[in-house]
Amino acid sequence: MRVPPRAVAAAAAVVTVAAGLAVRAGADGAFAKYAGSALYTVLLCALVAFCAPRARPLAVAGTALALSWAVELLQLTGVPAEWSAHSTAARLALGSTFNAPDLLWYAVGAAAAWALHAGARRFATPSSAGRASRPAASR
Repeated sequence: MRVPPRAVAAAAAVVTVAAGLAVRAGADGAFAKYAGSALYTVLLCALVAFCAPRARPLAVAGTALALSWAVELLQLTGVPAEWSAHSTAARLALGSTFNAPDLLWYAVGAAAAWALHAGARRFATPSSAGRASRPAASR
């Protein structure tokens, strides 16, 4: 049975949010901060995959990484800090202060999401060898 790609992406987003909440509840310090940064990009990967279910894993991860970096660099302007002062949603989505190490951890999250997405896609797609061995009538 084939699971629709959007359903997989939606489930990945839910699992990622749950993982982020678990990290926040169970850890603190640098681990929690940087795990949260990586998971932010993993969540963006899930959302990009949901919006573009046929996109290749590298395009999904690259788009999510670019969005993560754009949000982090936007923090240099002070605009997210101003919005965050007035909105919890803005604080959660945009953060408030620039932190250069986050740029690295966003890349870690994108790489992890890419690996999972590419692996899942490979698992879900029959190999060309498997297709060649079936009779033509069953294709």
